[in-house]
Amino acid sequence: MSSLRGKVIWITGASSGIGEALAYELAQQGAQLIISSRRKDELERVKGKCNALGATAEILPLDLGQTNTLPLTSEAAIQIYGQVDVLINNGGVSQRGLAKETLLEVDRKIMEVNYFGTITLTKHLLPHFLQRGNGHIVTVSSVTGLIGSPHRTGYAASKHALHGFYNSLRAELWKDSRSIYVTLVCPGWTNTNLSLTALMGDGSEQNKKDGTHETGLTPTFVAKKIIQAIKNKKREIIVGGWKETLAVYIHRYAPGLFSRILRNVKVK
Repeated sequence: MSSLRGKVIWITGASSGIGEALAYELAQQGAQLIISSRRKDELERVKGKCNALGATAEILPLDLGQTNTLPLTSEAAIQIYGQVDVLINNGGVSQRGLAKETLLEVDRKIMEVNYFGTITLTKHLLPHFLQRGNGHIVTVSSVTGLIGSPHRTGYAASKHALHGFYNSLRAELWKDSRSIYVTLVCPGWTNTNLSLTALMGDGSEQNKKDGTHETGLTPTFVAKKIIQAIKNKKREIIVGGWKETLAVYIHRYAPGLFSRILRNVKVK
């Protein structure tokens, strides 16, 4: 897929951060957009900017935590333009809290949004892709989907689960249709509001931005890397600073050393 002009691209979590940046970058490339999140007013703002860039953008509010509503939402997405070419699963929620202090209900909520919400959209859009014989599923995971870290037990579990699901799905689709692609994206620290809305152990939001996020990559930089991965049909990409990228490779090839490093690393 060398050009995305005219392609119908559905982005979740499009009201801020990486999702918003993706909407603007794709708008400039002539894509037809469906933008989703819980906040309709923010989606209207993003839509206005996309339209100003000369693109067609339609809003489709959804709540990934309300999985029973997502089958109808998936049908509605297909009806907007008559098809969907690319699904970008970007919506999600983060976490800040020690496992011993985190209510099980919080772990369940994180898993419901990040994992079950994401795979529900995928499962209900998959027949559409199979019928058409092509499509592309892009899921924004995290470096935390490859390595765990303190204060992120529930979040890391949800992101690890996405890797298990989508790596398995990719293998299944290779037999059913070699024109349906699956891409996993693993961003490192990025300057978004993800840490502001991160859930604490009692379920309340953190309401402050981590220092690691404030000095992280820009959402636009990450969005450009994601678009490049879509065009190149990449299976998985890591988009992070040198610390996060190095951590992935140390974890892979020297897990004992990584375990010792992780004990004292600053993650907030």
